[in-house]
Amino acid sequence: MKRPSVESLRVLGECVRSGSFAAAAETLFLTPAAVSLRIRTLEQELGKTLFVRRGPRVVPTPDAMALARRVDGALGEIDLALEEFRCARPIIRITAPPTFVSRWLASRVERYQRDNPDGAIELDVSADLRSKDSFDIAIRTGKTGRWPGWQAHALFPVDLTPMLSADLASRHCLRHVSDLANCVLLPHPDWARWLREAGAAEDVRFQYTGIEYPSHDLNADAAVAGNGVALLPRQLFKPMLNEGRLVAPFDHVIGDPHWHFALLHEGETRPELTSLLVWLCSQAGLADRLAA
Repeated sequence: MKRPSVESLRVLGECVRSGSFAAAAETLFLTPAAVSLRIRTLEQELGKTLFVRRGPRVVPTPDAMALARRVDGALGEIDLALEEFRCARPIIRITAPPTFVSRWLASRVERYQRDNPDGAIELDVSADLRSKDSFDIAIRTGKTGRWPGWQAHALFPVDLTPMLSADLASRHCLRHVSDLANCVLLPHPDWARWLREAGAAEDVRFQYTGIEYPSHDLNADAAVAGNGVALLPRQLFKPMLNEGRLVAPFDHVIGDPHWHFALLHEGETRPELTSLLVWLCSQAGLADRLAA
């Protein structure tokens, strides 16, 4: 049996509900003749009589009433599904390294979400670049910003300066760079460069802990605990400086050759992604000005 069209079934439901072809026609913005033709065609397709005439009125058969109830329920489910589909919030998947998420991205994404409730954001915290189909925007750190197959948008550079706990700073008079020789430095590959550029004397010997922490977050935790002086990105740890949990005793900041970049799939044009990307870039620019 050929399946009737959804529109014909919708006409059937309205005729049963309205009690007449004329009333159904008015509700459906059709002519009574068009409704009558739909019903006759539907009866032919189903091989059953749907309405019987009783004087000037047409009355649905029990089979027609049962079918109309089932059709109304099914059409209601379809309408609900379509409405949910139209109202569904697009999900933007962002992958970013742990320190970047905890120190810069998380609070900003929450604010963006509040201001843009029609979209949802999913955060994947990882230092590894995921497969192409597992994210929409990736935050990664590199020197050139060239990743084949991706559009790279620069956010801000990795800006390094020494930081230590307020308690440790109060116990050491750090007026000159060489005074850091009285402290223990937490290992970082750019210490020698920072000390040289900041004007440390060549004959001064600095002492380093034997523990190397694999992330800026762990380095910062060690510094807050008073275990030594950490070389940390000022941009990412500015809130901790503002809260007084860390102290940056020197003005000198070195610009690491690495930058933080936001990566989009090449050719990506979805408006919700480009809108979020523009917002992230504006946040990075604002943060740069505030840190200056």
